[in-house]
Amino acid sequence: MNDLVTPPERQARIQLHDGRILAWYEWGPVEGLPVLFCTGAGMSGWLGFGASDLPSLGLKLIAIDRPGLGLSDVHPNKTLSSWVDDMRELIQVNDLHNVLAVGFSQGAPFAFALAGQNLVKAIAIVSGQDEFTHPRVRPLLHPDVEGMVAAVQKDAVGFEKYFSQMATPDGLWRLIIGMSAQCDRVLYENETFSQAYQRALQEGFSQGTQGYARDLVNTFSSWSVKLEEITVPVDLWYGGLDTSPVHSPDFGTTLALRLAIASHTIDPQQGGSILWTRSWDILAKLKSHVSTT
Repeated sequence: MNDLVTPPERQARIQLHDGRILAWYEWGPVEGLPVLFCTGAGMSGWLGFGASDLPSLGLKLIAIDRPGLGLSDVHPNKTLSSWVDDMRELIQVNDLHNVLAVGFSQGAPFAFALAGQNLVKAIAIVSGQDEFTHPRVRPLLHPDVEGMVAAVQKDAVGFEKYFSQMATPDGLWRLIIGMSAQCDRVLYENETFSQAYQRALQEGFSQGTQGYARDLVNTFSSWSVKLEEITVPVDLWYGGLDTSPVHSPDFGTTLALRLAIASHTIDPQQGGSILWTRSWDILAKLKSHVSTT
């Protein structure tokens, strides 16, 4: 299991046009095809995936600290649209081409937002959160998740303030473990993996809770990106054993129906940790959408 966790090979940051710092971590060859990694809830970019697969695939993983998480400055009015603006600037400043993206768990709507503006050639959504306000999805939600969606709709400012006051990295870690299937806990509670995941959470909360709380509001609200209008390929990857109530409640079935170009994999032997256990397959399929000739 320990080969699933590789410390970042590089760390970088830029100053955006509005003066904020945007930071990220990298793995893989410097000249590899760029894969923007939209991490899970409350995480910095420190915990990547597929590091041993990247050189042979010719890919470079770029795991971004979302604004307010890790080393990236807070955006006082962060939305999915402002995230797209930040990523457009990152792509331009670094002269990136044939960009791909992966969205894991809460990172899914951030990856979808990039696809919606055609900033990327293709995306992979892995154990991704769904658009919980969608009429086909909402009836399937766990009551606790439904309650959060309702609270955001009723008073988004109050919801954000509440979570800003009560959220902690340790509490989020315990919640993740408590929601995970046994097959996922075997990985997550492995000493090396657990330390890496918890480090990413500690870094994610290093500036306080505002970044995480704002992400909750943005992802539990109706999304600004219309999935039906996305024209780039989307690979959906879910583990049939995944028990997390904050991932897609129908393992991406409704997402697949809403997308124009989608492949949909539900692996009955995997859980929510499929990002790490099938990283080669996820990355190889993602790369197949880009012609490098």
